[in-house]
Amino acid sequence: MMRMKIIFVLYFTILLPLALAQLKVGFYKTSCPRAESIVKAAVQKRFNTDKSITAALLRMHFHDCFVRGCDASILIDSTNQSRSEKESGPNLTVLGYELIDEAKKALEKVCPSKVSCADIITLATRDSVVLAGGPSYDVPTGRRDGRVSNMNEVNLPGPSLSVSQAFQSFKDKGLTMDDMVTLLGGHTVGVAHCFFFSGRLTNFQGTGKPDPSMDAGLVTTLKGICGNGSNPKAFLDQGTSFSFDNEFYRQIRAKKGVMKIDQELADDRLSSGIVSRFASNANLFRTRFAQAMVKMGNIQVLVGNAGEIRKNCRVINSK
Repeated sequence: MMRMKIIFVLYFTILLPLALAQLKVGFYKTSCPRAESIVKAAVQKRFNTDKSITAALLRMHFHDCFVRGCDASILIDSTNQSRSEKESGPNLTVLGYELIDEAKKALEKVCPSKVSCADIITLATRDSVVLAGGPSYDVPTGRRDGRVSNMNEVNLPGPSLSVSQAFQSFKDKGLTMDDMVTLLGGHTVGVAHCFFFSGRLTNFQGTGKPDPSMDAGLVTTLKGICGNGSNPKAFLDQGTSFSFDNEFYRQIRAKKGVMKIDQELADDRLSSGIVSRFASNANLFRTRFAQAMVKMGNIQVLVGNAGEIRKNCRVINSK
């Protein structure tokens, strides 16, 4: 039995690097030379009229990679036989699917069955970050699309978790505490529906008062936002909401974290030092964000002959 375990561990540790090695920058240089420019054009068109698309794509990419790896399983529609990841609670507010559809449609006209939906998500997210003022970075491509999407497999770290609780999910994916704090910096362009944080505004943990770790002025602002309309949303960075910068870290150091996990990043000794470094060094954050995004984009990827190249990102190919 011990021999079998050792063989499995050796197989896994050898196979994983080999799989990741098949991702490379410029993977479509020969098979579809215009692939990246076609995706970029679709993102640019959308960004021109809707700057919130950066936050939407960052969230989609994260939610995809944390369930079955970066295989575009989040894009698959439910059928009469199965309910897909889209129908899980955390994914009900994910946006941007139509942009991926538009990019895929354009790619299929030029290079049929060549560019995966998983790579489209990854490239589009990078392009949207750049348009919002964030770092430009090379994206290794060559991912293939998964053939399974099950809503019951969606188990994502929620906004009310502690730092140590949230980190367990990141650690399970091979990411470090630094990676987690860095990736959550994407909240600099993020928004959240009020139901994700309303418990902090009035009766925090049954005290009848707001969360004492939240700035009183922010409490007043958020109460005003959440008291109007149906299912309202608030910016997670109340300073430079549509700009990709390090302002998010400055905000949470000033007790202006909207979601509990955001504020905990600044308050918990496990993460506060990283927050301080990013708050005072914008270039460091930009560099680390690019690195962390590439690392996240490598989670459990399908390569070679695994999976498929979907013709329609919403539908698994017929066998």
